[in-house]
Amino acid sequence: MPFKTFLILTTFVCGLVPIAGNVISNIAIVTAGLTVSVQLATAGLIYLVVIHKLEYFLNSRIVGGSIDTPMWMTLLGLVVGEATMGVPGVLLAPALLHYAREEMRAIAAN
Repeated sequence: MPFKTFLILTTFVCGLVPIAGNVISNIAIVTAGLTVSVQLATAGLIYLVVIHKLEYFLNSRIVGGSIDTPMWMTLLGLVVGEATMGVPGVLLAPALLHYAREEMRAIAAN
């Protein structure tokens, strides 16, 4: 992959900006791949998609631990949130899960 130093710095700096930074760094990586070949750009894009989907597992573990929700439930919430509302659904899913669980616990306690 050409421009490795630039891509690493761009990915790091853009990673500090939520969502839009991720898109910008992905565009830079795929564009750099296109300077070599379409196959390299395609491989880079496939790699990025796989990595971002694997991030759901890591996010489920971290967010689920902080809101006292099992990883599988948080992961399911993130996937359903993305499928129904896209990025806002991913951002809203953990909050809705936490709220729903706390309400259920309050109902069960009464």
